[in-house]
Amino acid sequence: MRLWTLHPRHLDPQGLVALWREGLLARAVLRGETKGYRHHPQLERFRAHPAPRRAIDAYLAEVHAEAVRRGYAFDRGKIGPVRAVPGIAATDGQLGYEWEHLLRKLAARSPALFERWRDARPGSHPLFVLQPGPVAAWEKRA
Repeated sequence: MRLWTLHPRHLDPQGLVALWREGLLARAVLRGETKGYRHHPQLERFRAHPAPRRAIDAYLAEVHAEAVRRGYAFDRGKIGPVRAVPGIAATDGQLGYEWEHLLRKLAARSPALFERWRDARPGSHPLFVLQPGPVAAWEKRA
């Protein structure tokens, strides 16, 4: 499971589809609707949010919006109503780590997107509020 701190616009088609599916799985976990993945480290920052279910819905709403911009038919009915929620703190170290991770993936499976993004500055998903700091303690480094 990878719930990117990066903005979904940076993902290739495979990455965006995977993020949607994994985000829906995360939503099910946070709602107590599944037994698997309950202790997955990617969920820590959502669980720490004062409204975890609303936060994951806000996260998925932006993933859905990116899919719509691309002409994909992700089912908006799979997420709840989206309400304003406080942002989730994330570090620039985490964003940078994810950016390098994504660039390696793009170099292998989407060379055109790799060329497009390789010299760009990454943007973060709008739910996250960036602050200086290292890679998150929950991150599983390769």
